[in-house]
Amino acid sequence: MAAAATPANAQVGTETTSYTLFGAPGLILMPTAEVAADSELAFSYSQFGPNANGTLTFQILPRLSGSFRYTKLANFWNVGPLTGQDFFDRSFDLEYRVLNETKYLPAVSVGIRDFIGTGVYSGEYVVATKGFGDKLRVHGGLGWGRLASHNPIGQIGGPRPAFDVGQGGNLNFSQWFRGDFAPFAGVSYKVNDKLTFKAEYSSDAFVEEVARGTMEYNSPFNFGIDYQISPAFHLNASYVAGSMFGAGLTIRLNPRQPQARSGNEKAPLPVKPRPSRADSAAWGSDWVTSSENHNDIRKVVSDALGKQGIRLKALGLGATQAAIRIDNKRFNSQPQAVGRTARILTHALPPSIEIFKITITQNGIPLSTVTMRRSDIEDLEHAPALDIYNRVTIGEAAPTAVKNAELPNFDQRFSWALTPYMAISFFDPSSPVRGDVGLRFSAKYEIAPNIILSGAVQKSIWGNLDDDTHLNTSDLPHVRTDGALYAQQGDPAIEHLTASWYERPGKNLYSRVTVGYLEKMFGGVSAELLWKPVDSPLAIGAEVAWVKQRDYDQLFGFRDYDVVTGHVSAYYDFGNGFSTRVDAGRYLAGDYGATFSVDRTFANGWKVGGYFTKTNVSAEEFGEGSFDKGIRISIPFEWAMGTPSKSESGAELRSLERDGGARLQVDGRLFDWVEDGHGDAYADRWGKFWR
Repeated sequence: MAAAATPANAQVGTETTSYTLFGAPGLILMPTAEVAADSELAFSYSQFGPNANGTLTFQILPRLSGSFRYTKLANFWNVGPLTGQDFFDRSFDLEYRVLNETKYLPAVSVGIRDFIGTGVYSGEYVVATKGFGDKLRVHGGLGWGRLASHNPIGQIGGPRPAFDVGQGGNLNFSQWFRGDFAPFAGVSYKVNDKLTFKAEYSSDAFVEEVARGTMEYNSPFNFGIDYQISPAFHLNASYVAGSMFGAGLTIRLNPRQPQARSGNEKAPLPVKPRPSRADSAAWGSDWVTSSENHNDIRKVVSDALGKQGIRLKALGLGATQAAIRIDNKRFNSQPQAVGRTARILTHALPPSIEIFKITITQNGIPLSTVTMRRSDIEDLEHAPALDIYNRVTIGEAAPTAVKNAELPNFDQRFSWALTPYMAISFFDPSSPVRGDVGLRFSAKYEIAPNIILSGAVQKSIWGNLDDDTHLNTSDLPHVRTDGALYAQQGDPAIEHLTASWYERPGKNLYSRVTVGYLEKMFGGVSAELLWKPVDSPLAIGAEVAWVKQRDYDQLFGFRDYDVVTGHVSAYYDFGNGFSTRVDAGRYLAGDYGATFSVDRTFANGWKVGGYFTKTNVSAEEFGEGSFDKGIRISIPFEWAMGTPSKSESGAELRSLERDGGARLQVDGRLFDWVEDGHGDAYADRWGKFWR
């Protein structure tokens, strides 16, 4: 049985509610040693002078935060054919809290700004923060790079080496903490729970902007206020460099704190206790020999589960135990579905049945079996969920797919939805944000519980994804960079149209074969095999596909390009929600390499992660960004709305979509849903068993 999840460490040290105009924890422009609450996500937008910044900051660990920033510098170019045009820049920051604040010592942090990008904002720093009472905080530190452009007081390692930007996206580690360094300092004063005053002495002299004539620099002193509209919304206003005003908005979210009150779903059935054992007639097992009794019990269980949004896939009954397979269609937490099933079984099953074996299935595939004693359910209904968790076992489910004998009626086998969709493209310098909104019609049909037909058609209503008129100069096969042509000609479009077959070929093994129009740009056949023990943090998978490029109209035709692509994948769960993944193999353009991913998954289904891909395509061949990389966020509807739902909303911030490192996008990849029904996921979400 998987170990119970341990609560995250409480936040220690100086916690911030203030974000800079660059979108990271700090004062106005300068960093501090403050940190946000563990897991906090902050979305910021600010503008001052020629600078406009959109920033996503995530408190990755209690001591470690990371920021991704997209900046527009107005009128940046002042020579040549680009004169008067704006400059758009992507940058990444990291900050690590080295020391927490104590009674006598300050908190100390070390940070790196713009460490992988063009280097326009590159700088490093060491900063300390000390609080005096509940209202006053004093900050001071030393900065390098851009943070040493005003009044440097010394130098380390000789002059700061020049950085070869190239196509961008390269680590500039040769510059870190080298060259001139300069001091910066500041104070913040919390007037009340809403209002904070800030002042700072900045070591950033805006040398680049001043040289290009886009701003005036008169003073190193900056002044600002931060106003908390609500715990989630902050407004700030500043006077910067003695010459310009700035303002910003920060939206703060935390996956650990639901936006909507949870528990809006209907209450589950209470546990029904069995009659006294003195009633020997009630405890008899004569019912076992009657097929009519079995059929009646199945109907009662199926109807009751259906009202909960849970589908009965199979039910086997013996004199003292019941084995049931269910498909959870509603609850984001599998333990919640297991708990509700157990409650229903106490109402529907004869008293002689003591052992419940509840198997979660998806796509007709059994994932794991939770075995529990009925007497424990009766005794512990009002005890903490951990008490019942310590009494159950979670083990390997029988490696046999659910078969046709248990197919439900047509209404349950066929499902459809008509929903809005939004497609967004970021970071094209000529149009930083493009997007389409429209309607998406999707449908699924189960030929068998483990054989599924799926399709979706979408129609754009408004957008500008098709406005890209740039000539595609990629030297690689155009597996992704013709996206504008697909947007221009594919309206309406068949997003996908597939048949998928899922199986359990053996113990700890899962398989998938999908054939058809797999995604908007490619069709063909994809086969996958996954080894994943139910209680192991390690999983190994392999996928191979032969695909052919679809016509730009995204209907039924194909273009001339085809390729064999595939990857071997390793997954490892480090605990506390952190997992990593490596996919190595051949990509759509025929290039070879690997994708490295790190994700943090929360018990409520939130997921925040990042990835990068390096292949044998050179930075020059790849184009802007040098290699593929990105940040992804997945937010469960249940967290936002408070009502049960397995749906989620995902967003991905990535480099311009290029041809190098491009991977096939197939729905239903095994690990994405198999892990949800295994031991670690149960441990993390078991708190909802009684809900």
